[in-house]
Amino acid sequence: MKTYLALVWLLMIVFLSYSGDTFSQVSMAVQLPPVGVLMKSQLWNIMLINGGTRPVSIRIVFRMLDAGNSQPILAASTQSIILKPGGQQLQVKDFAPLQYEFLSSSIDKRDNGMLSPGNYIACYTVMLDNEKNFQPAVEDCIPFVVEPVSPPLLNYPEDSAVLDSRLPQFSWIPPAPLNLFTDLNYELRVVEVLPNQSFAESVQQNIPVYRAIGLRNSFNSYPSGGTALDTGKTYVWMVIANNGKQFAAQTDIRSFTLNKGDSINHTSLAFVQLRKSLDGAVVTTMNPLKFIYNNESADKQASYEVISLEDDHRVMHGTIDVQRGQNMLTLALKHVHKDGQYQFRLKNSRREVWRLNFIYRPE
Repeated sequence: MKTYLALVWLLMIVFLSYSGDTFSQVSMAVQLPPVGVLMKSQLWNIMLINGGTRPVSIRIVFRMLDAGNSQPILAASTQSIILKPGGQQLQVKDFAPLQYEFLSSSIDKRDNGMLSPGNYIACYTVMLDNEKNFQPAVEDCIPFVVEPVSPPLLNYPEDSAVLDSRLPQFSWIPPAPLNLFTDLNYELRVVEVLPNQSFAESVQQNIPVYRAIGLRNSFNSYPSGGTALDTGKTYVWMVIANNGKQFAAQTDIRSFTLNKGDSINHTSLAFVQLRKSLDGAVVTTMNPLKFIYNNESADKQASYEVISLEDDHRVMHGTIDVQRGQNMLTLALKHVHKDGQYQFRLKNSRREVWRLNFIYRPE
């Protein structure tokens, strides 16, 4: 009996020694660039090392999280892989077929797709496969950042500009390449600079006098119903690019002040963005009417008309030359009267109608 028990204990010690050796001898080094543009296939550049003397069967469980809120974005698992003694440099083809679970709409589902800009954490778990269950051999989580080649760049107004308009027009250049983004949108912030503050401190500490979120176009006008800008104050503005709800990149910070002259009809000097659906806003303008149209088609011309809101009578119509992309256009108004209320309509080849309500008040 004592001989039998001794034999059982010996076998258990040998088994545990072998299992513990296997567990402790498997190591992993993920070769993930910390910053830059990243393709989904690059997530699988992994060095695996079997420090034991026997081949082991493993598989890898992968999770990718949003570093800002720890929400899962992507999950995957590999098939079983035989890891021979020594080191093996593996790539995505060595793990195929991969089983992905897409937990966010911002992830490109193509095998060779690019990851959207953002801050992420990639977690890898190597599981030992003993045909009955899986034992975790090693785990590692790596933070990394996907950045566009070029962040968004502020365009207008220029830094330290002195503006005549109390309703300034802001424009910027989108980040590149655009195909990194599946849901590109912007946040615009305009902030007052308080005494003894740097521009960066004002953006971080002060409540914006104007904040627009979910912008789809690379331009925006200060609203006529917003907080009135003061000629005696300095303001800064910046733009944040998001992919869906996830931060992607941001611009630098620019400042501007307002011209202290009182003889200018500032409302009428602002370019106003045309919209497909009106939000009830009405702008005051003099001659000419200044507006912004974003031409997403290949149209060279678009038709327009001016309708009186008082009697629904068309007072003007014609065509106007446009180019692809953002157009800052002017139209000389005719047959309109002081304090009259009108609607400007622009129609393109897609039968889209872009509108603007205005009150005509000549200088």
